[in-house]
Amino acid sequence: MKQQTLTMRPVVAAAVAAALLSACNLAPTYQQPAGMVPDTVAAQAGAPVQASEAALSYAQAQAWIQSLQLREVVALALSHNRDLRVALDNMEKARAQYGITRADLLPSITAQGQGTRSRTSAELSPAGQSSVNEQYTAQLGFTSYEIDFWGRVRNLSEAGLQAFLQSEGNQRNVQIGLVADVSNAWLTLAADMARLQLAQDTLASREKAYALTKRMFEIGSTSGLVLAQNLSTVETARVDVAAYTSQVARDRNALHLLVGGAVPAELLPSVQTLAVNDANNLALLPVPQALPSSVLLQRPDVQAAEHNLRAMNANIGAARAALFPSITLTGSVGSGSRELDTLFGGGTGTWSFMPQIKLPIFEGGRLRAGVQVAEANQRIALSQYEKAVQTAFKEVADALADRAQWGERLGAQTGMVLATQKAFDLSEARFQAGVDNYLTVLDAQRSLYAAQQTLISLRLSEQINRVTLWKALGGQEALALVSGAQEIAK
Repeated sequence: MKQQTLTMRPVVAAAVAAALLSACNLAPTYQQPAGMVPDTVAAQAGAPVQASEAALSYAQAQAWIQSLQLREVVALALSHNRDLRVALDNMEKARAQYGITRADLLPSITAQGQGTRSRTSAELSPAGQSSVNEQYTAQLGFTSYEIDFWGRVRNLSEAGLQAFLQSEGNQRNVQIGLVADVSNAWLTLAADMARLQLAQDTLASREKAYALTKRMFEIGSTSGLVLAQNLSTVETARVDVAAYTSQVARDRNALHLLVGGAVPAELLPSVQTLAVNDANNLALLPVPQALPSSVLLQRPDVQAAEHNLRAMNANIGAARAALFPSITLTGSVGSGSRELDTLFGGGTGTWSFMPQIKLPIFEGGRLRAGVQVAEANQRIALSQYEKAVQTAFKEVADALADRAQWGERLGAQTGMVLATQKAFDLSEARFQAGVDNYLTVLDAQRSLYAAQQTLISLRLSEQINRVTLWKALGGQEALALVSGAQEIAK
């Protein structure tokens, strides 16, 4: 009984150790993301966010943006926008996957230790006595290392590299799109703030005019029809003030979503950014009329499409290599002994070497179909690359076509505002002199208000065109190439 108890102790110890190890959990502790929900669901809820140093450096390098406020808002978006975070994480995922495929070029070396202890009962033993057998081994070796005669593993590694480079291009494309979207949202907010200010100024002037008309009506100098017409202009302006107040709040919410948090009030656009009486505009670097095609080939989306084409081309090589024989090697060296303390003693060395060749004979056409799939994917990638290049040319050509007419359109609209302002002043003077009726004043007033609103819209569209052109050219890197081309031309 005592011998049986001693024999069972290692078994019990091993079972206890296995139970303790099975309780280990290497997964990180889940924590619910905090700080995403503000205390109240209301406009401008949430604490302002801060930009990282790298984002600030990138934003300050955007010389085409003249507004320092907008540059800082761009930096905030680059630090906190969730879509950009997803793109960055996808790039890191592709980098890790490329590391996995690249590791297949080298053999995987593993160390293994093994110990066995068994008891044979007396009834099963030839000697008629129970016995305890022990065996210990330690080995170092590699398993199923493929000799890459036909380039299958190399092509898979190349496909993984191109997939990583494609994800990097996608990340840069998301970043450029984010800068453009933030700029457009910031400018749209500025335009609606200018429209709101114009509506408020118009309401104030019309309320003054209504008060004057009401006093004139009370003393019998004008009719009730004129008073009612004047009141209708006041109410119309009041409706516009309410509508633009709501729109400004919606624009601010859209900007907060793009940034990934609340934007500090001092970084929001001022009322005068796109006001009617302010001609200051954001500056975009001058672009030559004849752009070199290399500029468009540097666009991140075009480069991503080319990397995808390269990956599909490498996959063809991997699929073709599967048609040929493959040779794998398995080998190990180590030591074996019946006693643990003599495991690494003299005369205990062991080794094994097992080459294996595999030749596909009948696969039901699976391997050849795999080659056809790879070739079809390559043709699809080629068409996608060509479409990306064509799209790049179209977007830049459209932006340049609009760019050529913006100066004339803005000049004409500015002249229209001045002309309608003069017409309104004259009609109002003629009404007060008793020469014209109030309908002339109303028409001139509506024309002036519409012309001012149109001027704000045109200024916004002109600014968005500059942003669109920057985005179509591929961002800051493409502008650097453009500047270099200009220096060469000089």
